[in-house]
Amino acid sequence: MPGRNWNKERATKRIDAKIDGLPLKAIEIKEYVRETDLSNLANTVAYRVDGVHLYADILNVKDMLAVTDIEGETCHKRTLRFLNMHYRAAHRIIARVDAILVDFHNQRLHSVVAKPYNSEAKRVHRAVATAQLIIDVLAQTGEDADHPAAKVRVGIDTGKALAVNNGRRGHREPLFLGEPANYAAKRAGGGTATGIYLTNKARKAIGLSEATNVDSTPLTAAEIATSQREAKLEVTATEIVKEWQEDLKNNPIGAFEFSGHTPPYSTLDIEALSAKNSRRQDACTVYGDLDGFTNYVGNNIATDAGAKHVVRALHVLRAELDAALHEDFKGVKVRFIGDCVHGLLVEGTAQTTDVQETISNMTLCAGGMRSSFNLAVARLKANGTDASSLGLAIGFDFGPMNVTRLGMKGELIRCSVSRGVLAAEKEQSRCAGTETAIGPNAYAKASEPVRTIFGSSRKRAGLDYDTAVNELSAKGDKAAKAAKALSAGSLLQPAAAAAQPFSFPNRATGPATPGGFA
Repeated sequence: MPGRNWNKERATKRIDAKIDGLPLKAIEIKEYVRETDLSNLANTVAYRVDGVHLYADILNVKDMLAVTDIEGETCHKRTLRFLNMHYRAAHRIIARVDAILVDFHNQRLHSVVAKPYNSEAKRVHRAVATAQLIIDVLAQTGEDADHPAAKVRVGIDTGKALAVNNGRRGHREPLFLGEPANYAAKRAGGGTATGIYLTNKARKAIGLSEATNVDSTPLTAAEIATSQREAKLEVTATEIVKEWQEDLKNNPIGAFEFSGHTPPYSTLDIEALSAKNSRRQDACTVYGDLDGFTNYVGNNIATDAGAKHVVRALHVLRAELDAALHEDFKGVKVRFIGDCVHGLLVEGTAQTTDVQETISNMTLCAGGMRSSFNLAVARLKANGTDASSLGLAIGFDFGPMNVTRLGMKGELIRCSVSRGVLAAEKEQSRCAGTETAIGPNAYAKASEPVRTIFGSSRKRAGLDYDTAVNELSAKGDKAAKAAKALSAGSLLQPAAAAAQPFSFPNRATGPATPGGFA
């Protein structure tokens, strides 16, 4: 039992150091002008970008993950190959239409059309034509029954957003904050029917009538054809598919090979992963989302003074959520997705996950993340940045997890996709800004104390670290008792360097059944 805990003094030092490193006077807010390079932005720079946001959701990822009764290796290999093929095609499209590729997160693509600079209507037409191109190409980039064509639903909105750095080592892409990114994502995630769905603001920009329910009003074939004529894209679906086929021939996707990582995940270097060097084991996955952030951006984007506070709050809050996960509870951040952090946590050995300890420590970690969030909001306010309108919605679940990197050589993107990942995201989305939810699989496998503190709704408001560790330890949870013992020990003893964890070599997990089929 390693013992993981959260400590207010430790968190305060981290938060204050981050705030000190981002003085308001050092943050610059700039207007996006022609040919501005948004890659490699400094943490102290943000651009206001008037653009059209496009989110494309691959709807049949869930079907891919549910193709077998048991979520075995074969199911994950098929899904990752499926995504990898479609990533490559979509990456090629975005580059050819001169749009900005913001992010690929599992089944969801985010892109921004910022040109032409002088016409919102032309940008919306261009986004619609690009969306149809994505739909047409991804309908042709399947291979066989195991790796089918993608079913796509696209959401589009237009307006001003803040572009900031979403930096990771070796991968500093832009992140767009604000209403158009959020509303486009909501339209893409607004249903299970394919098609292109515009917000009423985007519909109005190209002269279409307002829709009573935008999530059930896809553009008609005639409306799409009008946008295609207006946009005059320089590339066709046939050309993209041909280039994609050539690329696959010249740079074939390697077979996915999995090994287990020796816990904790904090020692995992995700930037070293690839198809043939992927990880897979039973673990917890968590989503922590800054609730109310879109409105916070909307209320502050108009003035430079307000926008500076947005930049500062985002970087401080996300950094501390990452630190609580990685430093305090020895998990790993898979990535930041907008104002959300996605992470993994595991306890045990490379061969055998300690299920209840993993779920109990994930519960304590969720408490630590909430305590860190509350403390960071208070420290920001004490230093002149009021982010008290924000909340934190947390969802987590347990199950077979993978982590790898997909996409174009030289531009690989972190990916962890499984039934549990989709479940954790769903749990987070049903939470208000004070709530934490545990997924059905984690709840079923958790210790009795964990189940008790969440109750039959599997959701709990105000679950900070002290509440979690005190209630769990009082009910006899082993991980919580180890955390309390660790805290008590640190009060009695001078700080000492932590011993290096004993680690087993990575090894192939091997198929659970003959031939790897589950």
